[in-house]
Amino acid sequence: MRGMTSSHHSDISQFTHHVGIELAEKAPGRSRWILALQPIHMNTHGVVHGGVLFTLADTAMGSALFGALQPGQICATINIKINYFKPVFKGRVTCDSEVVNQGKNVAHLEAKMFVDGVMVARASGDFAIFKPKAIEVDKKKPPEGGLQSSDADQSSL
Repeated sequence: MRGMTSSHHSDISQFTHHVGIELAEKAPGRSRWILALQPIHMNTHGVVHGGVLFTLADTAMGSALFGALQPGQICATINIKINYFKPVFKGRVTCDSEVVNQGKNVAHLEAKMFVDGVMVARASGDFAIFKPKAIEVDKKKPPEGGLQSSDADQSSL
């Protein structure tokens, strides 16, 4: 993708690192991520689990949008629709994502996933754009509906 720069490891969350997704390139409104497939990514039939490709698309779209946000803004997935075109058995999946439309509060993005130049899946998603609010946490009071210490002791039974 033209105009993109190489990534830095600090762009990778613990989750994406755990899954094995690597940021290859990024630019405001665009990103490219790569996943070298491992046995852990396969379902019981030896095909890449759909959730793996969904995670790759979600990560790539969020990254593309995050690079186009104003200082202090963050984004969160509202919804994603994904179409799987071909089963994937091995190799490296490359996911190219870009912002299609960015409004004040919502953006629409698309992601295309390829193995050896063949499109295997395509996703589109809507993401909320907002500034996070500071949340005060009362450390003495458990959250409503949260476990009490006696409940936590019994939950391990």
